[in-house]
Amino acid sequence: MAGQPNDMQSHPLFGPSSVSASRSSEEPLASRMRPRTLDEFVGQEHIVGEGRLLRRAIQKDQLSSVIFAGPPGTGKTTLARIIANTTKSHFITLNAVLSGVADLREAIEQAKTYRDMYARKTILFVDEVHRWNKSQQDALLPWIENGTAILIGATTENPFFEVNRALLSRSRVFVLKPLTRDDLFKVAHMAIEDKERGYGKYTVAFEEGALEHIVDTADGDARSLLNALELAIETSTPTWPPPEGTTLRISMDDAEESIQRRAVLYDKDGDYHFDTISAFIKSVRGSDPDAALYWLARMVYAGEDPDFILRRLLILASEDIGLADPNAINVVASCAQAFDRVGLPEGQFHLAEATLYCALAPKSNTTLGYFDALQAVQTDQAEVPDHLKDANRDKAAFGHGEGYLYPHAYRDHWVAQQYLPTSLAGRLFYFPGSLGFEGTRRAEVLRRREAQLAVLPQDVEEEDRQSLVWSKQGESRARWRARSESSATERLLAIRVAVFDWLAPRAIDNMLIVDPRSGFYAVEALRRTAEGKAFIVLGDEGAKLQLENLSKSVQDIVRPEIALYEDLSDPRGDTKAGRPLEAYILEAKPDYLLLCEAERIPPELCAALVGAVSQIKEPAPRIVAFDIDAARSSMLSEALSSIPSLSENERALLGRLAEFERGLGHGPTYSPAASSRASRRWEDVLEASASALRIRTAELCTAYPRPLDEKDPERWLDPANPYGAEFRTKFSERERNLLQSLMQRYNKAPSWPIFITVLELYPA
Repeated sequence: MAGQPNDMQSHPLFGPSSVSASRSSEEPLASRMRPRTLDEFVGQEHIVGEGRLLRRAIQKDQLSSVIFAGPPGTGKTTLARIIANTTKSHFITLNAVLSGVADLREAIEQAKTYRDMYARKTILFVDEVHRWNKSQQDALLPWIENGTAILIGATTENPFFEVNRALLSRSRVFVLKPLTRDDLFKVAHMAIEDKERGYGKYTVAFEEGALEHIVDTADGDARSLLNALELAIETSTPTWPPPEGTTLRISMDDAEESIQRRAVLYDKDGDYHFDTISAFIKSVRGSDPDAALYWLARMVYAGEDPDFILRRLLILASEDIGLADPNAINVVASCAQAFDRVGLPEGQFHLAEATLYCALAPKSNTTLGYFDALQAVQTDQAEVPDHLKDANRDKAAFGHGEGYLYPHAYRDHWVAQQYLPTSLAGRLFYFPGSLGFEGTRRAEVLRRREAQLAVLPQDVEEEDRQSLVWSKQGESRARWRARSESSATERLLAIRVAVFDWLAPRAIDNMLIVDPRSGFYAVEALRRTAEGKAFIVLGDEGAKLQLENLSKSVQDIVRPEIALYEDLSDPRGDTKAGRPLEAYILEAKPDYLLLCEAERIPPELCAALVGAVSQIKEPAPRIVAFDIDAARSSMLSEALSSIPSLSENERALLGRLAEFERGLGHGPTYSPAASSRASRRWEDVLEASASALRIRTAELCTAYPRPLDEKDPERWLDPANPYGAEFRTKFSERERNLLQSLMQRYNKAPSWPIFITVLELYPA
């Protein structure tokens, strides 16, 4: 037959068997002591304690399909037997290891017979249910669904992984836990004192610590406890059984022999496998070398596959260490290779070395940024920007590759440009850590990100782009050298440092900042006033997104409140976005209003903010606006004057060049179109909006490294452009040659000056 009732005849036409139901003394103690009723059941109070659902269902014989999941020796099969002893239903037992679909069909036929002929339900107990494959488990579904059978499944695995979802949805899962130490002592005393099934006929005396050793080594498993107890007691006397009343003495040696070593609870295909490797990985990730070695030893002791351990360490070396120590993956890979060559037992040294290196290495999980990028790909299949497309095929027809800036053509082999699709501009996937190798690169990564915020398209030189395209032949190769237009980045960084060094804000200061460069200046303000409050006003939603993303990667700043120009065109009005600024001004009373590159800011916004902040009287905030003096900063004479050891003739030439450029009003790099963004000068706008305030003007001077392209002199002095045409009317051919010689000397230590005009408004 496919299944048999547990210790009872289930056919209603037959009564109890005349054969004695008493258990044979030949049965193992664990089998003899199996609880027969819920009152005898020890442990699992969370599911069978007084008033619990499962206990009520068993007592009232109203059980629905259930799955018992838990470690060995916790009572899964025992609960099924208790149900068999108490239910009026037909009870069939199957073991999934020994039974197949044919046995299941036979059991179902029995269940249908009992249902149709005797109106009795059938409880089908399937031990080790996880051993059945999907098709075998599926075969149960229709009979569970229509009530032909009630399933009791028992598994040592996680049922949510090993049992079909459809079967799970029709069953209630009860998770049994390892027995506590008190539970195990109770089980031990029951066995020692039970005269019918245990050793109550004898006096069992334990040496101090012996019983405790057996309990502790059982590791929450009642079956393991009873087996060890049986071995210790029944081998303590020369013959078994001894006469009733005999005193049996169990020494510590007997206890240790009965359970020779602590059983490592570990199943390479089950929960304990995954739980132990999880503990191992979490210990390594947590930089605890002691715990890491313990869990490693536990796995090796239990017979875990070393290749599996090394594979997990290879994953961890990238996932949890990553760029904090790029050498970690090399160490683990080398240890794995060495283990393959050496094997066990000596290969344990390589397992330990890989584990300890990873546990001691600085940690970073920044490689997880890849999965954020993957999610972005799944939600937005953005177009490749034209300047990143392949120029070899479609440049002439579609402009593919047009505008691409070749990084190797620039100083430090880097130039600020947008590499993400337009729809993802400003998105950050990688957040640099501060430890190890990654920590040494963190400042540079953040600096370049801020430069991406800062550099606007008009900042990058448009002239002679063909010189930036590498070629194996021709003039391009001869001109392959560091160019100035990493200068767009270097220039803006120099301006930012100069302004904030001059301002010298305190860490506790509060600031209101208007930043036309997507937060480039604001980030520096946030760094320098890390303990204060900040309100940042930006030009558009894209700039806001970029600053919000950037602030996530700068851990030493407090994220600011951010508003847009359009929201604050009248911050004193009753607009929805105006009120937060009003509240900020009232609460924070900013120590600074900073208008960055004021010519780029709408005049009405400048006027409105100056008016609002100037109402604060005690203490009066510093109202500061600045912009680059583009005309003076373009003068070649200012740059060349930094050359050391000038001769008398060279000084005279530079003096004449400076006089010429002052008369012209600018130098060769000046772009009138880029410097006429507003119909009114920004200084005039501020003066008009601050009639009640006095204005103090300051000039800051800084410099940035700007090498000259070898074609720059030829281009600047070309009579086809205004600067070159005017120059040729004032200077001779000899002076032109001397000037070009000076430019070549300048390139040995290029330092181009920048002049910044600052207006500070203060109460009269």
